[in-house]
Amino acid sequence: MQTHLTVIASERDAEPTRPRVAGGVSSSQLKWLMRGLNQPGGKLPLFDQEGRRVNDRTVQSCLDKGWAEPWFNNPIKPDWQICRLTDAGRRLCAGA
Repeated sequence: MQTHLTVIASERDAEPTRPRVAGGVSSSQLKWLMRGLNQPGGKLPLFDQEGRRVNDRTVQSCLDKGWAEPWFNNPIKPDWQICRLTDAGRRLCAGA
């Protein structure tokens, strides 16, 4: 039984393969970026549609690639980054 539990835990912790779409963007990145298209100022959400916090790696990757940019500091939760779409992010979404 211990072996079975170990296998399940290691499968759960394994990094899932992220499907890529046009432009080298992952599906999770694209979903997050597209949610900013209809928001005032291109504000990107802190939480996904199921209420879970957006993965920090998704946010950081989009920042690194110039698709999103920091917008302002969150005084209530300083470790949460408030971001918005850049023009490059809008172009990426329009081409998807």
